[in-house]
Amino acid sequence: MDKIPSDCPYPGCFFCVMKEGNPSKRRTSILKFFRDLPAQDDDGQVLPVSGLWNTAMAHPNDPEFINLGIFECVTALIWKGLKNRLWLSHDQNIYIPYYAAHIIGSYSMNMEEFAERAVHAGVIPPLVELLRGRLTWVEQRVAVRALGHLATYSSTFPAVASHGEVLELAIQLASSSLEIVYSHFYQFVDRRISYHCDLLTRGMGGVEMESRKAEEWASQLQCWSLQLINCFAFKPEFLFDICRPEFLVKLPAMWGGLVNENSPAGIGLLRTICQHKLGRGPVANCPAVIDALCNIVRSSDDWQYMAIDCLLWLLEDQSTSNKVIDKAAPALTDLAEISVLGDHKRLGDTIVNVLQERCQAQGTARNYISSRTKEQIDELLSSRQRIKWEKNMPKEDLQIKQAAALVVKLEGNSLFSSGDISGAASKYSEALALCPMKSKKERLVLYSNRAQCYLLLQQPLAAISDATRALCLHNPPNRHAKSLWRRAQAYDMLGLVKESLLDAILFINECSQSNDPDLSLRHNKVPDYAERLVKKQMHAAWLFREAAIKHGGIPTEDGSGDVYGPEADDSEWETASGSDVENGGQEADDNEENDDMDMYDKSTTKDLVRGYNILLTEDDT
Repeated sequence: MDKIPSDCPYPGCFFCVMKEGNPSKRRTSILKFFRDLPAQDDDGQVLPVSGLWNTAMAHPNDPEFINLGIFECVTALIWKGLKNRLWLSHDQNIYIPYYAAHIIGSYSMNMEEFAERAVHAGVIPPLVELLRGRLTWVEQRVAVRALGHLATYSSTFPAVASHGEVLELAIQLASSSLEIVYSHFYQFVDRRISYHCDLLTRGMGGVEMESRKAEEWASQLQCWSLQLINCFAFKPEFLFDICRPEFLVKLPAMWGGLVNENSPAGIGLLRTICQHKLGRGPVANCPAVIDALCNIVRSSDDWQYMAIDCLLWLLEDQSTSNKVIDKAAPALTDLAEISVLGDHKRLGDTIVNVLQERCQAQGTARNYISSRTKEQIDELLSSRQRIKWEKNMPKEDLQIKQAAALVVKLEGNSLFSSGDISGAASKYSEALALCPMKSKKERLVLYSNRAQCYLLLQQPLAAISDATRALCLHNPPNRHAKSLWRRAQAYDMLGLVKESLLDAILFINECSQSNDPDLSLRHNKVPDYAERLVKKQMHAAWLFREAAIKHGGIPTEDGSGDVYGPEADDSEWETASGSDVENGGQEADDNEENDDMDMYDKSTTKDLVRGYNILLTEDDT
């Protein structure tokens, strides 16, 4: 370089090199810098590496640094940190392996050509060492991210898979990541490693922000481990190692949490596993996994369609159908009237066809279908036949049927108001039998009203079924506020925390956009009953809950070990709903009796009826 700014004390400084106006000299200087940096022991090396980290995140598809040897440079820096602990502990060099591995992941996440260059530069062996935990969980996080990107491409996957321990390490990390971060960082504030705190908050926050970011990073560590495993799961030869019962049973609980809602996490891996016959057998042999899939298909989880795919593939496979049909059929039957879900078109028709084929199967397979399941499928098929009959009915006859259904529904409303909940449920069932199939809005209300009755009658499974049917009839699906709230409470009765939480949050989202005066948010305030349920479930679904209990959580009043996150959990709730709350509405009256979220646990039937009147109003009449 011909000219160095007089105020720069470092000849060959990377930042000065980047300011070089002559393109040829600039490339030559950068090439030299990348070649020389790993051999240098000067102070301040972290500054250019952190600058490269920023550049890689901002411009991951720019080939300039790739062509000039950045992969070779960062590979050498990781090895240096692993082999030379004296250098690693000097100055701020402890940050360098983290930044180096992050750079590899950023440049390889979009471009297969870049990933091939990275593999050729030898990045995989040092990344595997970081994955083993040779440094700390912070470096494990970026190592598994980079390896996951490299394993995505067909041309570079073999290089990752050639390191036989990668899959096992990823499985171990996915299973233990939350406990690792909790016990090594979150649990003891006074023992937190300073460079971890700086990386988590970029030096901009205190203990509370460190704790929040630790939850986010722990979730990413788990989800990125699952992403790496997912790359192996597409190859049948690795399914035996992945499909161990003790690992499969954990997958539904690996959901990313609210801090990482964009990852399909465990359900995404299950979907990949279920695509292959070798994977479907082990999944079908795990009753707890099938139960979890059935819960997910009847929830507002963003990955609902993945659980539906899993159950449909398991039913279509004759070797697994008999093992799952008695659990899968009731859950899928509730979804039979859903039309579109994401990219899935005519999903309801697909579900009906699969169930019909299974029910009509000849031979010994049919003997495995219980009478109750057979009855539910027959009822579903009868409803489809009813649609065909009604198409040929005179319009006047359909109008008469709809009018009769309305009369019966009003009788049900009257019984509900007088406290005869069982009688009201029967009337809503009678109205459903009368109401034309094409009258979706009316049937939605009937199912939702009956779900309310089942909720009050302490029949949460029936309430979930009816609320789900109502949500499938809504356009768009899964967006009917009152049905979401009813299902949230029913899941709460069953102790299904995640499902209850997701429905409750979506209920509040819908309230923020509703024109219904009974539902719209007043003075930008979330209804007290909804806020209490969300906070309760967020505490129960706290990402580190199991790890905290295992490592000596705060004792509860009953003496059992339990711990919830600090007040940051409430702030996380505010973050989750804040944008929706800001959209406004009107505040619920402070004296509304239905504000008591736990009424069904401690009130009489008449008290319950009075308390739930807000949820049986205009669009329910």
